[in-house]
Amino acid sequence: MKKLALSLFVIGSLFTSCSSDDDGGNPNQVVAPATYEFLRNGQTTISFTGQTQRIEMAEEIISALKNTSFTEAQIDGMFNNTGDNFSDAELNAATTKKVRSKTAASFDFFGGSANISNLADFDGWIAEQVNDVYPEWGNAASAGNAGFINEGVAQDGSTRYVNAKGLELNQAFNKSLIGAMMADQMLNNYISEGLLSGFTEANDNGTLVEGKNYTDMEHDWDEAYGYLFGTASSVSNPLLDIGEGLGGSDSFLNKYLDRVNDDPDFNGIAQDIYDALKLGRAAIVEKNYDVRNEQAEIIREKVSQVIGVRGVYYLQSAKNAFLNGDNGSAFHDLSEGYGFIYSLQFTRQPNSNSAYFTKAEVDAFLADLLEGNGFWDIASDTTILDTISTAIANRFGNFTVAQAAP
Repeated sequence: MKKLALSLFVIGSLFTSCSSDDDGGNPNQVVAPATYEFLRNGQTTISFTGQTQRIEMAEEIISALKNTSFTEAQIDGMFNNTGDNFSDAELNAATTKKVRSKTAASFDFFGGSANISNLADFDGWIAEQVNDVYPEWGNAASAGNAGFINEGVAQDGSTRYVNAKGLELNQAFNKSLIGAMMADQMLNNYISEGLLSGFTEANDNGTLVEGKNYTDMEHDWDEAYGYLFGTASSVSNPLLDIGEGLGGSDSFLNKYLDRVNDDPDFNGIAQDIYDALKLGRAAIVEKNYDVRNEQAEIIREKVSQVIGVRGVYYLQSAKNAFLNGDNGSAFHDLSEGYGFIYSLQFTRQPNSNSAYFTKAEVDAFLADLLEGNGFWDIASDTTILDTISTAIANRFGNFTVAQAAP
């Protein structure tokens, strides 16, 4: 990127980051563009088709998990992209992309290969939904029995379908995938210094990927961008989809960035993440890897915060519904909270190689929620919801339970 005059920097029209040379010479300035737009020879260098396709695949999977006409084999086929199970032909044999291969498969946390233990969880939710919940679709749920449960009038009377513990398995799958694919790939893979450093020489030399208009390092950063903004109405200005009443552009990380950003306590978090993505990408073009890494840490902290905040939000929302005697709404909120708690193991503490919570800690939280008759038991004693909420907020340290709560 061409450097702009210092006067533009002073008036704040562009977001910049500076570092001085070791000898105290001229500052090495990186200037972010106004929007996420990067060109070489007049042509875009941005590409994240694979991320867009995986988000679209995931959308069809969670729809199938609410449709009793689908078999386990069909939904498994969608998860692993075998056969022609997607309604969009472009997502079938026309692409090699798969959701399953990018689930719990980051470079930093899993060495780039999908983790068998986590995959077993997703496979299990599919199997249980089809084999245990679908057959009870027309029966009222009760403690120990799968079936339907209705939300109260305050929640427009929607019908939900739960397992014997009260858990909506489609919600568990949906919200857990936010962490296991979108966040894990974004935070622990494509902006990973360990992964990007392997492309330093090629990026320094301006070596393009064969047949493409980008370097490997540029492309990896764009792929991280794609897991958050891959279905945005505007590639360069995705915040057009973020704002009160807009709802985001997908059912995953983008949607809940929008929800958190709508909260006055967290308003501006979407802009912060977008600015860091722009500046980090500009730093790659300028070959300034210190600035790139600084932005990666901002992205890790802020995206992780979205997951933590929504986890607490849903636990507290469920508590309120239980106290109002609305088990249907409470089960729905708690199912979403369950998925966000699962996603905590894929968050990333800034300036570390660790998630905010280990898998063992997450598994313990989830076991507590499902102990005995699961959500049916929590209806009469919501203490565990406050306990987990406090543990999450305390670990993050950048928000309180009260701030995250509805």
